[in-house]
Amino acid sequence: MLETLKKIVYNANMDLPRYNLVTFTWGNVSAIDRSTGLVVIKPSGVDYERLTPDDMVVVDLEGNVVEGDLRPSSDTPTHVEMYKALPKIGGVVHTHSSYATSWAQSGLSIPCYGTTHADYFYGSVPCLRCLNADEIEDNYEKNTGLLITSSVSDKDYMATPAVLCKNHGPFVWGKDAREAVHNAVVLEEVAKMAYRTRLINPEVETAPISLIEKHYLRKHGPGAYYGQNK
Repeated sequence: MLETLKKIVYNANMDLPRYNLVTFTWGNVSAIDRSTGLVVIKPSGVDYERLTPDDMVVVDLEGNVVEGDLRPSSDTPTHVEMYKALPKIGGVVHTHSSYATSWAQSGLSIPCYGTTHADYFYGSVPCLRCLNADEIEDNYEKNTGLLITSSVSDKDYMATPAVLCKNHGPFVWGKDAREAVHNAVVLEEVAKMAYRTRLINPEVETAPISLIEKHYLRKHGPGAYYGQNK
């Protein structure tokens, strides 16, 4: 079942250690097949060196295992809530990459200080509130997904395809698993750049909106002119 998607999700998960986004098993990638409403996700707590495409777990949009011998990622309820509420996304990545997670632990959004950030994220990458004690105690992972979706569903969530969950880490998405991983790599880089920028100049201001819009729109939308015609 969904053998091609399993291979895609496997390769996307293997990109996480390749791009130094995970330590040990601290991360996961999933993708959804919108025609069936089924999600393929990494199994929980399995070393990347041991993973195979056949280890990927298929779940429905309630998180029930449809196919697979291993338990799905413990973050599965977060992923499925995102797929249910955000119909434009096709892939989700969660990591504990060090710079993005440092911003999350600080409770601060990542400001847009320059064009590298603006090429991928329209404005700041928001840091959401921490879940309260009841939300943590009961359905923690599902409530994480509900917090993410309630925070972005009324916005252009494909223009800024990432959030930071306070005291936790980043969740990143894209039109498919490969794009989601790409966005997660960029997020870590801009988180690093923003951190260093503040060290160099603690009084730094964000980039002007005219520059942010120019760089974002030249790569995205109907008027985009970056790259080659497809």
